[in-house]
Amino acid sequence: MRLRLISLALLLFCIPHLVIGASPVFPDVVAGYSMRFPRDFGAHPDYRLEWWYATGWLTTDDGKFMGFQVTFFRSRLNIDAANTSTFSPQQLVFAHAALSDPAEGHLLHDQRIARTAFDLAGVKENDTNTWIDDWRFTRKDEKYNAVIHAREFALQLTLKPTQPLLLQGDKGFSRKGPLLTQASYYYSKPHLDVIGDITRNGKKTPVRGTAWLDHEWSTAYLAKDAIGWDWTGINLDDGGALMLFRIRGKDGGLLWAGGTLRKADGSMTVFQPSDIGFTPIKQWRSPHTNAVYPIAMRIKANEEVLELQPLMDDQELDSRASTGAVYWEGAVTAIRDGKQVGRGYLELTGYFKALNL
Repeated sequence: MRLRLISLALLLFCIPHLVIGASPVFPDVVAGYSMRFPRDFGAHPDYRLEWWYATGWLTTDDGKFMGFQVTFFRSRLNIDAANTSTFSPQQLVFAHAALSDPAEGHLLHDQRIARTAFDLAGVKENDTNTWIDDWRFTRKDEKYNAVIHAREFALQLTLKPTQPLLLQGDKGFSRKGPLLTQASYYYSKPHLDVIGDITRNGKKTPVRGTAWLDHEWSTAYLAKDAIGWDWTGINLDDGGALMLFRIRGKDGGLLWAGGTLRKADGSMTVFQPSDIGFTPIKQWRSPHTNAVYPIAMRIKANEEVLELQPLMDDQELDSRASTGAVYWEGAVTAIRDGKQVGRGYLELTGYFKALNL
């Protein structure tokens, strides 16, 4: 661990001094792009940033609920592409893993960072295949496999699609701000069946559950006056899938919002910013960072109104040793008229400090 921290410090010190020659050209995200699969399951290294984001609910054989998060990020740095040295950190890979267990009362999480060199970390372009050491997130035979060896737990999960993928926004072109260039290419895979096991303190526990996968890549994800976002992805109990987000400004106002509802019958609704509302109904102050998060929300999408209640309060993830962000990423239950109608995740960024992508 000490060697890792020293290496990380050297890497972060050296990066600003490695911009040699011409700066790379980062392509814009543009409307009209037609996604091709399995190619677009893989990495897009020309773009500035990208992530594969899996979140879900797990159940043990004795009926105990837990939430999980496995995320791999790729970042292209501002370094001349003509520099072909193996030591040139043109691409960085970050990974976060977390387990929400009410019996623990706080989030168990871990993180990693490495440059794509010497095959110790990397991303593949032909299909989903990203790794850092013995942490991996891969796709084979239509299924995703997550293998994580964290400090306090290990995950080995298989995620199997049960529905067609969901193109977000305008056929995968997802606006994130008032400018057309503030956008991402974005698709989701809701209602993934999950099977696998969790290992803690040397004990392996079989689990089953349901997950949601997001894959996004972008060059200009946030406007300069954005502070962060609120996002939720809900697997509805009737087979529907709901995704909503809002981008918050540094002045406290709303910069942008978007979302999609795919009903169980396959019909689609793409929401406009004016259709969407996020109203906090419970605040929680982190004892770790003193940040205040609206961990229970009333969300609105046209006439659909749901209440999101957290599995537990303390689901804050401190990733200052990798991506630099501190955020709340938590398992939530969706409630309508006092009854559960779905489960998913709520992500809250920019409450500790402005998010810098």
